[in-house]
Amino acid sequence: MASQDELEHPNKAFGWASRDTSGILSPFNFSRRNTGENDVAFKVLYCGICHSDLHMVKNEWGFSKYPLVPGHEIVGVVTEVGSKVQKFKVGDNVGVGCLVGSCRTCQSCTDNLENYCRSAILTYGDKNVDGTITYGGYSDSMVTDEHFVIKIPDSLPLDVAAPLLCAGITVYSPLRYFGLDTPGLHVGVVGLGGLGHLAVKFAKAFGAKVTVISTSPNKKEEAIQNLGADSFLISHDQDQMKAANRTLDGIIDTVSAVHSLIPLVSLLKSHGKLIMVGAPEKPLELPVFPLITGRRIVAGSSMGGLKETQEMIDFAAKHNVKPEIEVIPIDYVNTAMERLVKVDVKYRFVIDIGNTLKPKL
Repeated sequence: MASQDELEHPNKAFGWASRDTSGILSPFNFSRRNTGENDVAFKVLYCGICHSDLHMVKNEWGFSKYPLVPGHEIVGVVTEVGSKVQKFKVGDNVGVGCLVGSCRTCQSCTDNLENYCRSAILTYGDKNVDGTITYGGYSDSMVTDEHFVIKIPDSLPLDVAAPLLCAGITVYSPLRYFGLDTPGLHVGVVGLGGLGHLAVKFAKAFGAKVTVISTSPNKKEEAIQNLGADSFLISHDQDQMKAANRTLDGIIDTVSAVHSLIPLVSLLKSHGKLIMVGAPEKPLELPVFPLITGRRIVAGSSMGGLKETQEMIDFAAKHNVKPEIEVIPIDYVNTAMERLVKVDVKYRFVIDIGNTLKPKL
């Protein structure tokens, strides 16, 4: 007997899914809805592996719904458009990031900040408007309302474009919103992973001087020689950190592990901003006295709205901001997850969906 999902969604689809908290992914047959009048359907060619995928497949945040098809850094080629679609046509290169729906009427939505909508629908592991569960980009196809689809410029290779749809916008948005996109400012980047290396590249493209702050001395050459950072601080070297006190206009903190904020706040000039984009599982200690004495700000930022995501992709194409990626076949995905736990990737895994995801006959 057909499942409720299959009854409502007539188009066969294939992907890889996690069935339980082990997080192990394996082949999965499911279905997608018909292309509605406002929908864009596309063949998935590449999908980035975000660190949040790792949390979700293992239900480490407590709200995963199984079976779970991860993936919200999704790019491909349009195969069909609905009758009312205005912005896309068959053959276009497109992408979908973290969202596939929102209420479209609240203040956040009218301000083009759909990512802060209380009714935002996540690309995978969330409940869609028809009551079925959303499935992500570790799959052969997507059907998404055109409002939540991004046009990928022809000059941007699709495998490289994929990580920009989450990692890219997650660092681009706070750099823009908090005014750290002004040439000549001094910006710090904490952590040199999938988010951090893109924060360095975008900040440099904005004309900032960039200092990487890391626990790993062996990343200094990579940060300066390969990624273009101007300087490097070892966060546990008290002499280095003290010498850099009050030198930074802002800091993008990409670290998801529990860490001390006190040394970071001390690096900020008066009116400096420490923006958290990593998501530690436990609360961090927030020192108030250094905030008061410098009128400093500690803030958070999550993803970006659709308008800003399109702006970010266009900026990346124009200024040659490209993530460093390792392209993998789909059957390597469980090994990739294990390596991600060990931070053994420079700097983003991207799954070659188009060439390696084949249904088992």
